[in-house]
Amino acid sequence: MPGLPHPFQVIGTDAGGLASLPPAAVRLLCNAEAIAAPQRLLDSLPQWWSDQHQQHGDRPLPQLQASDRPDALIGWLRSQNAPVVILASGDPLWFGIGRRLLQAFPAETLHFHPAPCSMQLAFARIGRPWQDATWVSLHGRSPEALASALQNRPAALAVLTDPGQGGAAPVRQILRSSGLEASYAVWVCENLGHRDERVMRLASNAPLPPDLQPLLLVLLIAEDPPLPERLPLFGLEDGVFLQHPDRPGLMTKREVRLQLLADLELPADGVLWDLGAGTGSVGLEALRLRPRLQLLAIERRGGGAALIKANAKRLGVQPAAVLETDALTALSTDLPPALACPDRVLLGGGGRDRVALLQMLLPRLNDGGIVVIPLATLEALSDLRPVLDKAGLISRISQLQAWRGLPLGDGTRLAPMNPTLILQGTKSHQ
Repeated sequence: MPGLPHPFQVIGTDAGGLASLPPAAVRLLCNAEAIAAPQRLLDSLPQWWSDQHQQHGDRPLPQLQASDRPDALIGWLRSQNAPVVILASGDPLWFGIGRRLLQAFPAETLHFHPAPCSMQLAFARIGRPWQDATWVSLHGRSPEALASALQNRPAALAVLTDPGQGGAAPVRQILRSSGLEASYAVWVCENLGHRDERVMRLASNAPLPPDLQPLLLVLLIAEDPPLPERLPLFGLEDGVFLQHPDRPGLMTKREVRLQLLADLELPADGVLWDLGAGTGSVGLEALRLRPRLQLLAIERRGGGAALIKANAKRLGVQPAAVLETDALTALSTDLPPALACPDRVLLGGGGRDRVALLQMLLPRLNDGGIVVIPLATLEALSDLRPVLDKAGLISRISQLQAWRGLPLGDGTRLAPMNPTLILQGTKSHQ
């Protein structure tokens, strides 16, 4: 490359700055014809160079250039024809100057020597492996990026906060609005590597410390929810439930679950069918409200039965039966006599076979029984309501629209959730 006969050595530094450089990095720096560095390091370079004099001979201080303005740095580097060392913070390729340098120069002209990055330091401080960790940056981005990342339920998530958008506060707010506060331990890591470093775990209901520094990273570490006896009776947060790893976020959300449980008008005793049970969230929460109900949960997705049973253990309830099969197939076989005729039915699955499934189950519904069907489309409503009417059930239609608060600058905006149509049918007493 014309004008660039020598590669650039890009050396990461930790909080100790020049004093903590390893010997190999010291040699590169002492042989440099020019040095670029952040101003905070440039200020200490003359004294450091003087201290190195005895070991490295009487060489004059090389040309120095501030690197705080990347565009000016790139222009200066293009003018150099001798070995140049560029000092950076941490790992230059982790939200550092490395990305900008690679945009301006061929990769073969850049040699990187990283120091530990903030994410490495954070996990080291809490003593947890980080090979399964993911990250999200909120610098100049909408906090919804964090909400999206949490939908995947990562085992460990590092959040690079933006002090201009509230620092750690939006992280706490989004965790709460996502219903996941009980599912994650929150660690705040300030000034990592510096003498005033502080790493602390926040209690779930504790306010943020008033003296938080702007230079911080938040770690969200997944953990088991509280013991069943410590969970609220009603309105469990979404994060209490395990989900299918390949379909994160695919579950009945808390706001909808509350309405479905109300529309089921749960009796003290009887049989509840949860067809297309998914994670089992509605049926299992029903058992917390009415422990004497007999729950039959049916879910065709592979691993569905094990997931529902695991969630039942988390909630401290016991379904009467959990079947991993297609609901049409299950109802075409002999069910246990005690579960053969339901008093309540939640029809959450069925897909294209939902009409046939509804037609099959209605004759088995006990007198006074109720079937509740959450729907996403008007077309599904037009297909299913005539089935209820033809069978003589009294139908009722409602729509639930809910919003969740998300941070917006210094305030809060309401983010809409998908609207849900709810079709309820009640079988009269004969």
